[in-house]
Amino acid sequence: MEEEPRAALERLILESGEDFAGLSKLVGRNPAYIQQFIKRGTPKKLPETERGILARYFGVDEALLGKAPDAAVTSGIRLIPKLAVGASAGAGAIHDGEALAGKIGFDEKWLRRMGLDTAKLSLIRVDGESMSPTLNHGDDIMVDNRAAAQAVRDGIHVIRLDDMLMVKRLAQGPRGRLSVLSDNPNYPDWPDVDGATVTVIGRVVWAGRRL
Repeated sequence: MEEEPRAALERLILESGEDFAGLSKLVGRNPAYIQQFIKRGTPKKLPETERGILARYFGVDEALLGKAPDAAVTSGIRLIPKLAVGASAGAGAIHDGEALAGKIGFDEKWLRRMGLDTAKLSLIRVDGESMSPTLNHGDDIMVDNRAAAQAVRDGIHVIRLDDMLMVKRLAQGPRGRLSVLSDNPNYPDWPDVDGATVTVIGRVVWAGRRL
């Protein structure tokens, strides 16, 4: 039997050890917002922005929290959320919010041929030039968020390091060490970083830019 969205959210909260007030703050609402939704049924369903933030936070499909099937999905197009946040490819930047900036459609069969889980993808903007010419300022990048729960593979990732969100090339070293590298030689590398200090948000699997 399909789980009702309120019950699903309450289960996720209990399993994660989170609290109603903290999640209400996460979605930019008053401290009682999530509790009222679960216990009182107010609002009747989660708005799109709040639902998207919670789904990404818990790593689940938005359908679990009440999202209706997109007509575009049934036609073979998957709408990937574009977050209103930039990953710095320069000196780094701190971003606290992850509001939804829109969605971009991709062929679902193509995504699956790439071995991607469509429920674990998001798009963000590149800020800065340290990954040029591979990635340039203003490029949109697709991030596979599954990589956050997997062993780090060499490649380009979105990471959080010293409270800064950035996109960098990672290379594994011995004994849990990582090299955090810039493709642009005019920017610094960090060749020997404790892997425990690097939070991997996801692996970059696609990039698009305006010509």
